[in-house]
Amino acid sequence: MNPKLVVKGINGILEGGVSVADFSVVSELDEISAKELLYTLVQNGIGVWNDDLVDFNIPNDRLQTALFAINLGATVEDVSEFLTWRDFESLTGIILEENDFEVTKNLIMTKPRMEIDIIGKKMEIALLIDCKHWKKSMSKSVLDEIVKKQIERVKRFVSDEKLSAFPVIVTLHQEQIQFVDNVPIVPIMKLSSFLDEFIGNFDSLKSIKE
Repeated sequence: MNPKLVVKGINGILEGGVSVADFSVVSELDEISAKELLYTLVQNGIGVWNDDLVDFNIPNDRLQTALFAINLGATVEDVSEFLTWRDFESLTGIILEENDFEVTKNLIMTKPRMEIDIIGKKMEIALLIDCKHWKKSMSKSVLDEIVKKQIERVKRFVSDEKLSAFPVIVTLHQEQIQFVDNVPIVPIMKLSSFLDEFIGNFDSLKSIKE
């Protein structure tokens, strides 16, 4: 199966029963390719045939289709183009789990109210990640403000936790890892390699302690 076809099929993973014709239109595939892809997805545990329709489990099946495409050779960046911001958060969490981090999503803190998209814990450290599903690169002033707000969230978090925490921004559209005030801004296609090298490099990153 061509991974590019599978990537396009992510758009066709919709709620309610999806017919071959509907899947073809939404995914911008011809009906023969759409039918072949639907059968392939179901054979791989994504969706269930219900008469002439396929029932999908949203958002899990969108994410599983994205991971299926990656396993076939699609890049994380190609796949991310077709994911919603919520899918993007879930993919970030899966990459953390694959690197042996314990993951918490969408933590709400009160007084003042703040939300942390993803927390990855490993040993006695935590990565607090703000997921930015941008469609284009951001200006330096915007990045500075985003980093500032994430540092504030991390300070609020460590006031309740007895561990070191590191603010991290994960983005869709960045070619290279860059840093603002020693806070890493990591493209999702490089997140796994960043995590591989993190333990050996965290002395150079901004850490916040109680």
